[in-house]
Amino acid sequence: MQPVILAGGSGTRLWPMSRERFPKQLIGLLGE
Repeated sequence: MQPVILAGGSGTRLWPMSRERFPKQLIGLLGE
């Protein structure tokens, strides 16, 4: 297991998955 810290910024590199109403901290990166 490798931890990933998703902190700060507006999350433009994760767009369109990360949006104002669905912050990047709530994205399921591994499909679960």
